[in-house]
Amino acid sequence: MILYLLKNYLNMRQKLLLLTLLVFGLAVQVVAQDLTVIGTVSDNAGDPLIGATVVLQGSSIGTATDFDGSYQITAPSNGTLVFSFIGYQEQVIGINSRSTIDVVMLLDVEELGEVVVASLGIKREKKALAYSVTQVDGEQFTEARENNIANALIGRIAGVNVSKTAGGPGSSSRVIIRGNKSLQGNNQPLYVIDGIPMDNSGFGQAGVWGGSDEGDGMTSINPDDIESITVLKGASAAALYGSRAANGVINIVTKRGKSRKGIGVEVNSNFVLETINDLRNLQTDYGSGDYVNGVASKPATQAQAIGWSISSWGPLLDGSSVVQVDGVSRPYSYTGDNWDRYYNTGSTFTNSIALTGGSATQNFRFAVSDLRGTDIIPNAGFDRTNLSLSTNSRFGEKLTLDAKVLYSFEKAQNRPRLSDIPANGILPCGFYRITIMF
Repeated sequence: MILYLLKNYLNMRQKLLLLTLLVFGLAVQVVAQDLTVIGTVSDNAGDPLIGATVVLQGSSIGTATDFDGSYQITAPSNGTLVFSFIGYQEQVIGINSRSTIDVVMLLDVEELGEVVVASLGIKREKKALAYSVTQVDGEQFTEARENNIANALIGRIAGVNVSKTAGGPGSSSRVIIRGNKSLQGNNQPLYVIDGIPMDNSGFGQAGVWGGSDEGDGMTSINPDDIESITVLKGASAAALYGSRAANGVINIVTKRGKSRKGIGVEVNSNFVLETINDLRNLQTDYGSGDYVNGVASKPATQAQAIGWSISSWGPLLDGSSVVQVDGVSRPYSYTGDNWDRYYNTGSTFTNSIALTGGSATQNFRFAVSDLRGTDIIPNAGFDRTNLSLSTNSRFGEKLTLDAKVLYSFEKAQNRPRLSDIPANGILPCGFYRITIMF
């Protein structure tokens, strides 16, 4: 009887132990059940990060954020999620039975490499390129402004030589990358704006017998619209754009709208003064005239005064009365510094305003700029009005629409005549040009 009771007691304990293990196992299973987690991934400015990776730690289960920075993933309630995005610090966050997890990513300064726009708007890390590339941010072109944006590259990029003419404000510039490649060609690089090649040929140049420099395509660009300028050097860069890029490429990326709350307003005002920096000290002892029978002589008639006005072979300035080019007799003496009498202090006053806004799927930027400039030569100047409109829209995950219009209206007054000495000075006429780029 005792043995029978002991046997039943042991069997009962075994059943109780099995029941306890079963209940504990069910509890563990309930704790580790799958859970759908949703949330958003953004940067420290609140902008959504598109394409950020969300992975369940220790597994191959993962997803990526959409255009709103949103994600959804199914994972164990006690699991751990790993959030990562290029250029940002990796975030490891435990789920802890939460169904909503929003993450703010912080920039990883140490791992973020320099990114440049190589071609057609494609961004690549600078160290991954097989050719030499130098990028200049657009902010550097808005401080000490140049009417021709190509002149702002002077001294900023190694191997790039920029020379400008004495054609006044709005004149053209010549850019040579790593020296001349041809004896007959123009050796200038290819200019590309937002992936579209641009013809930078001059609208008019001075010839052997004179003429005016009427500027080129780069004079039509507003510095406030530039995000960055990348200079691609070497023949390897020609593989991106063909033979036209054999002398290198100057790739211009313009600004565009960004997703943000409300509408952003950007206002810029800039005033630049310009003056002559090299006024040579000329002799003041001898006047205009010519050699007559081997002797320096003053003009005796009005006809001689007109013919001898550009010759400096006259005798000492003694103050005697001499007939001038207008037929009036005046003292033959030094009349003072004519540099200050002729040249002015040039100025350029620029005002611009830009409106930006949009969401993660559509954004825009509209900008207006007004430039008013006077030249160091009297009665000469250059005015320019720029309008720009850009928009970017995303339809789904694969379709993107990017549209941009740049409009420039320019007015140049009394462009200086070059090469031909008699016409060098003030040309009493004006030039008008309207440039539209799509």
